[in-house]
Amino acid sequence: MKSPLRRLLRRKRPGSGEFSRYLDQYLPGNALTLLASGAETFRSMSEAIEQARETVHLETYMLRADGTGQEFSRRLQAKARSGVRVRVIYDSIGSLGIDPAFVHQMRNAGVQFLEYHPLAPWRPRWSWWRRDHRKALIIDGRIAFAGGVNISDDHAPIEQGGGDWHDMHARLEGPAARELDRIFRALWFKETGRWFAIPERPGPAAGSSKVWVIANQELLLRYRIRAAYLDALNAARSEVLIANAYFVPDLRTRLALAAAARRGVSVKVLLPGKSDVQSVWHAGRYAYDYLLSRGVRIYEWPAGVLHAKCAVVDGRWATVGTYNMDHRSLLSNLEVNFNVLDPAFAAVLAARLRDDIAQSPELALAAWRRRPFSKKIIESFFWLFRSLL
Repeated sequence: MKSPLRRLLRRKRPGSGEFSRYLDQYLPGNALTLLASGAETFRSMSEAIEQARETVHLETYMLRADGTGQEFSRRLQAKARSGVRVRVIYDSIGSLGIDPAFVHQMRNAGVQFLEYHPLAPWRPRWSWWRRDHRKALIIDGRIAFAGGVNISDDHAPIEQGGGDWHDMHARLEGPAARELDRIFRALWFKETGRWFAIPERPGPAAGSSKVWVIANQELLLRYRIRAAYLDALNAARSEVLIANAYFVPDLRTRLALAAAARRGVSVKVLLPGKSDVQSVWHAGRYAYDYLLSRGVRIYEWPAGVLHAKCAVVDGRWATVGTYNMDHRSLLSNLEVNFNVLDPAFAAVLAARLRDDIAQSPELALAAWRRRPFSKKIIESFFWLFRSLL
């Protein structure tokens, strides 16, 4: 039996069209639904919470005491009071400034909390850089959600006072949901030393999608999400579609994108036209020249903040999750993606990405090189510090 390290190091011929290196990681029998807005995601998550009979496990980078947060708080409190075991993990930096009374009220109702890496240097294993960037919800170990949507008004519709960030999330039902539950439990145990039970066996089949719930962890598993991404890019024969919110690709990712374009693959990347994190946005734009000059086509989303992290390769392989193509996701953050082998789901996501790309201006290499020198200086400066952003 081959070790995880040997699987990571194994190579195959670029453009082979074979997504075979990790086939043993994909669980069959799942049903997936693409959720292409915050409103759609919140509605589906709320409905799933209402169905909970045993456990509700919520993990989020941002937990805010705004309108969205208050609505989720009411639902979680109601479930906890009914006897459902409700556990919440939130990141200390992502949720910085959260009202203690907001958390205290939920604790009183029976909701259990884990604040990931609080800003407390005197605590064991404290770390400023290690953040929990996952956004996941698991209901009874049989329904799971993952994607870019936080528990925050940033993702709520404008008419409800939100920021209406453009994002992608996915609802999964089937055996792979237990894998996300297992990842949640592993983090809870690592940080608290307390164990709790999850379903001993995966739930029944609910669809035809094969899904790998892929999370990056420490040591050899730190780079596993990127390894799977590179595997898909190297297998591409016809089309690569990517949407990514914080795009500062490392060397191997840049080379894989350029190599795919050189093989004649249509490589289209949708990126933010503006960002909530300006330093990352400027750093990422430094890499555009390299990619554009090698045939990668880049589009910038013109309406609001693009926060999605998803991709489709050859209409067969798709991924939706929390992983950005930047150094923090690669080196520091806890992330999780649904990697999917299912032409039907890939077709739905690809259609959405093509529609978004059609609404977005394309960058031309000649015009890009004529941009003001002041912008080039800013981009070069932030590129130097890209591993810290």
